[in-house]
Amino acid sequence: MELLKKRILEDGSNLGNGILKVDRFINHQVDPMLMDACGAELARLFAPVRAEKVLTAEISGIAPALMTAKYLQVPVVYARKSKPVTMPNQVYLTVAPSHTKGIKVELIVSPEYLGRGEHILIIDDFLASGQTIAGLVRLAQVAGSEVVGIGALIEKTFEGGRALLSSLNIPIHALAIITSMDNGKIVFAD
Repeated sequence: MELLKKRILEDGSNLGNGILKVDRFINHQVDPMLMDACGAELARLFAPVRAEKVLTAEISGIAPALMTAKYLQVPVVYARKSKPVTMPNQVYLTVAPSHTKGIKVELIVSPEYLGRGEHILIIDDFLASGQTIAGLVRLAQVAGSEVVGIGALIEKTFEGGRALLSSLNIPIHALAIITSMDNGKIVFAD
């Protein structure tokens, strides 16, 4: 998606060690018009899978997930990183490493929002190592839901996430695919 690639080049920063700073428009300050365009494109790509819900991780995945769900006309469920008092005692919980935080984080979903047999589309801001998305897949599977697709705004192919998730045999789409971040540059796939 050219609009997203252009924005990454203009307002993103390569911080080294595979870290791409996009907090000016995706995950600290959010550009709603950009997220709307990204959501429309992800919804177009995933329309054939007939998702019943979109699942994401708190917090950076919420904006693209919400906009995708808007166009698919389905609800969004997001995995929380801490359990609020309003959540039941019995929850679906998994742990995934956070690349930017350098720690493992919990991903928690209330059983009332993921149902047996539901078709789930996972949307996140990044597909990098694939660990967070794999955690979301585990949550859906424990609930008895069926993951029917995985989408991301940005994929960093050099971190191997797509390979980790390929055994699921479901569609995986990213709107901006980065093949290299060496020497301070950001290189996109054609």
